[in-house]
Amino acid sequence: MCGIAGIVHLDGRPADEALAKRMADAIAHRGPDGEGTYADGPVAFGHRRLAILDLTNAGGQPMSTDSGETTVIHNGEIYNFAALRGHLEGQGHRFRSRSDTEVVLHAYDAWGDSCVERFNGMFAFAVWDQRRQRVVVARDRYGVKPLYWWTDGATVLFASEIKAILASRLVARKVSVGALSEYFTFQNIFTDRTLFEGIRLLPAGSRLIVEPRSGRQPRVERWWDFSFTSDGSAAEQAELSVRVAETFREGVTRQLVSDVPVGSYLSGGMDSSSIASIASRHLPRLSTFTAGFDMSSASGLEITFDERVDAEATANALKTDHYEVVLHAGDMEHVMPDLIWHLEDLRVGQCYPNYYVARLASKFVKVVLSGSGGDELFGGYPWRYYREAGATSNDDFLAGYYSSWQRLVHDDDKPALFAPHVRAELGDETPFDAFRSVFDGWERPFTTPEARVEASLYFELKTFLHGLLLVEDKVSMAHSLETRVPFLDNELVDLALSIPPHFKTPTSPSAPRPDENTAGKKLLYESQSSEGKAILRQAMGAVLPPSVSGRPKQGFSAPDASWFRGESVDYLNRLLRDPNAAVYEYLDPRFVAHVLDQHTSGQANCRLLIWSLLSFEWWCRAFLRDDPVAPPTR
Repeated sequence: MCGIAGIVHLDGRPADEALAKRMADAIAHRGPDGEGTYADGPVAFGHRRLAILDLTNAGGQPMSTDSGETTVIHNGEIYNFAALRGHLEGQGHRFRSRSDTEVVLHAYDAWGDSCVERFNGMFAFAVWDQRRQRVVVARDRYGVKPLYWWTDGATVLFASEIKAILASRLVARKVSVGALSEYFTFQNIFTDRTLFEGIRLLPAGSRLIVEPRSGRQPRVERWWDFSFTSDGSAAEQAELSVRVAETFREGVTRQLVSDVPVGSYLSGGMDSSSIASIASRHLPRLSTFTAGFDMSSASGLEITFDERVDAEATANALKTDHYEVVLHAGDMEHVMPDLIWHLEDLRVGQCYPNYYVARLASKFVKVVLSGSGGDELFGGYPWRYYREAGATSNDDFLAGYYSSWQRLVHDDDKPALFAPHVRAELGDETPFDAFRSVFDGWERPFTTPEARVEASLYFELKTFLHGLLLVEDKVSMAHSLETRVPFLDNELVDLALSIPPHFKTPTSPSAPRPDENTAGKKLLYESQSSEGKAILRQAMGAVLPPSVSGRPKQGFSAPDASWFRGESVDYLNRLLRDPNAAVYEYLDPRFVAHVLDQHTSGQANCRLLIWSLLSFEWWCRAFLRDDPVAPPTR
């Protein structure tokens, strides 16, 4: 796990190695264990190292072949690197280190661009192919590791984080109003845009090809996408559950490879508990980490949000070294400047608890396992899958599904949300185009309930999960902590995509459709319907202690709806009712005041939108008003 940065001059001008170093230094938190730079003609690379495999200098980067014709910088882990290394050695390749980065280097030398198809892992890397005069920048299948890029037509910059690109001083800091419209619709960005005009996110499962001196502009190629292969004739459920359990065990075990201590997040739910159960069989006295919440001012279903009792029971059953952090309403206020500076690319919901638990874990381990991905692969959000059960055509399905994903501000309310100049710049652009583009790789009709479930899973894997992964990377790397996601082991993902949806979540067209702001959506749904992840729950019965396997799903969330009406009200007013707030260059203060009034009076639950307004305020302060490379001001 590291931070990478690079410069490519398309006209062949020599690249500045000192500039590559400055870019890499802006993300030093991603790699405090080492640094390195490289320059050759129009290409310069910078690297910051977080040493996980082969802690010696032999694992340092940038790394080149003996001939010097191929050079790589790499962020991530290739879990099957040992097997690939053996194969490459059989072809005559010689290795000088025990690192997976050297395997990436020789794999490209042996197999070219297609080497990525052999990697089981999380990665973002760049290769300078001196002989062919091309730079190949690639990102893993699922987008676990981030990679951003920018070009003005003459120069290409890329990096693990946007602040490294800003550190070049070549990029103007301007808001992308198209991305802003996406964010305040979906609480996410579905295209490759970011809130920074001109800075793009390389899509998951894609590579960027840059060929200096060729006269060609950079191009993005997709090398992988989710493909559901179920045809309804799969094996019996009992047989499938055995395969899921065994593949899961193998995936978790594969991701334990490390030369530094490995721990695991542990909530009260099934996914993280299953990972900790397998890991604890291989690692004596596994360290586990949980965040809990002060519930003294919570109300309604939010009083169930503290999972510490269940997590402690699981830790006791697994005999782990267990650590907890307890969060209070004021902890959000304290951490927002640092959190948003590290996030930089605003996505999905409230995440400051993740920041705190990552900080806790970083005091004890250098690698932590996370349960992300289980819900999106195995149907953990059943209340979302049958919203458009009555759709009569593809267009009907998409229109209704789009309406349900307008999580923050509906299109009808956008004129009231944005300042006049933003409305004018947006013109006729609508976030529906961004929404529809997610299905560009989907080739099947949405004609049956099960087809719609798989289309929904496809959509959430490419958008909701992708947003969660970006956030998880940023909050962990803020503390120089590597997060691994065993549910996204290639073999487990391939198996999950082959399982018919009725084995994941029963068809329930009449199920309730709770709003995404609703606290306890899972409990509301299951009061009238069956739970999701049926096949995974059955499989994990063979992995977990009986006292754990039957627990219902509980999302990881603070009681923010209650806090935004109580202990955090003064904080909200101080930031968002100030007429000089930074957001009012882009948003209408009357709309924001109405949102705050609706929530604090109890007339509506606007917790997701309020979180996003707070995040955007701090984003504007950190990246538009302050020096984005310097530590944030409060």
